[in-house]
Amino acid sequence: MTGMSFTPRGYGGYRRQPDQVKRDGWKEQGLLAVSLDDDRLTWPERELVRQLGERLYGKRKQETHNG
Repeated sequence: MTGMSFTPRGYGGYRRQPDQVKRDGWKEQGLLAVSLDDDRLTWPERELVRQLGERLYGKRKQETHNG
């Protein structure tokens, strides 16, 4: 026997980029993962995300203010 002829699930193969995982989660399951630091968002959009996060999950333990 010369070895395995396949790669077990989770070992090797193609690994999706984080943005692709987020995109697939949104398109396939309606899940949204958003970073407050995402440069593609405007300030009002970031604020909306922050408010939604606090409403659903409570305040963050450590908040950083970059302004």
